[in-house]
Amino acid sequence: MVLTLLVVSCVPTQKVREANRKLPAQYDQTQIDSVNTANISWKTFFTDPELNTLIDSALANNQELNIFLQKIAIAKNEIKARKGEYLPFVNYKAGADVEKVGEYTRNGAVEKNLKIKEDEVFPEPLTNYSAGLYASWELDVCKKLRNSKKMAVMEYLATTEGKKFMTTNLVAEVASAYYELIALDNQLEILNQNLKIQENALRVVKLQKRAAQATELTVQRFEAEVLKNKSEKYEIKQQITEVENKLNFLIGKFSAPIKRNSKGFLEKQIDSLHAGIPSELLSNRPDIKRAEYELLAAKLDVKVAKANFYPSFGIKAGIGLQAFKPKYLTIMSESLLYNLGGDLVGPLINRNAIKATYSSANARQLQAVYEYEKAILNGYIEVANGLSNMKNLAKSYENKRKQVAALTKSIEVANKLYQSARADYMEILLTQRDALESKMKLVETKKEQLLGRINVYKSLGGGWK
Repeated sequence: MVLTLLVVSCVPTQKVREANRKLPAQYDQTQIDSVNTANISWKTFFTDPELNTLIDSALANNQELNIFLQKIAIAKNEIKARKGEYLPFVNYKAGADVEKVGEYTRNGAVEKNLKIKEDEVFPEPLTNYSAGLYASWELDVCKKLRNSKKMAVMEYLATTEGKKFMTTNLVAEVASAYYELIALDNQLEILNQNLKIQENALRVVKLQKRAAQATELTVQRFEAEVLKNKSEKYEIKQQITEVENKLNFLIGKFSAPIKRNSKGFLEKQIDSLHAGIPSELLSNRPDIKRAEYELLAAKLDVKVAKANFYPSFGIKAGIGLQAFKPKYLTIMSESLLYNLGGDLVGPLINRNAIKATYSSANARQLQAVYEYEKAILNGYIEVANGLSNMKNLAKSYENKRKQVAALTKSIEVANKLYQSARADYMEILLTQRDALESKMKLVETKKEQLLGRINVYKSLGGGWK
């Protein structure tokens, strides 16, 4: 007992600081909001029925998500395995064997000269039949096995949060690809409309050349602009194909046309978002919850590693029947055998391996603290950046909308000036090019607004409910 106390007193201790869970009261200069958009189901957040159908399909068929579900099943089974380790183990055993020993050995001499009954001696070779129950139980005095089971529970919970995080990302990825596809459809439509205008202008210039009112240079410049825009059209078509295939991959299907509603894209309203308070990120964001459970598991891992310094207590017992002939197995008093024993085992010399395991567990715990704090900081910054981005995009979109209106009107003015010989063909080309570019950027900005709204929703922890 004195030796045990001496060994226990030499157990090293390492102190690890607690994680910092403090968050600012609000996001930058925004007002504190009592409502949080993260609590809204994605089916309510997204109102496009075609998009919701795609998300439903992705949640059912996405391979990566289904692979992760198997990880959850594995983690759940690990809990059962760890729980079984601190319960008694009971096994049954039945066997038969035969043995021939030398006559000039102690066992051989005894068997040679000993009679069981007056008319019966030990058979040679000696057979042996047995059947019985055997039990073993490690007494979990230091809670090593129970902490191991709790650690498995924390790892399982971390895995379930990982599934929620993957769901959030998948919903956001499908929605982002969907709006990107619609934006490309609108850019293609704008390009086709612009091509009609340019091809009509090219016909007019060719007629003017025949009438000696325009030069070959003017014709060639207009024709080059038409060919340039035709080339861009095929580039957009390729992008549409790739985004469609990306969506097909996310929903677990081979290449197929994606149903979508591309009409009225520029008129889509960007609904306001409610960010709530930053502390809600701790419960809403699955990646933060996962990091928290991983931290709790790491703390339990330290306790398990520390328990290796303490002695373990075990009990072993068995009861059964054994005889050299099967008929004697029915005679309980003569064939009965049993055993009962206990042991105490603990490390004494050369504990370097245990110390190294304990030090590694402490290092992993500190690593988990930093991972948890990193997840909290990252979540806050993502939301703050997203909210700022939404405000700036709204102002940018309004200015670009006015720019498109002004440039569209300038095309009519340029054409009239050209027809009255008060402007040259370069002014018309540049005006058309600027107008086209501004329309394309307007569509791009609208897409960025929609994607920004999705990202804020995801950053707040929405999308998995």
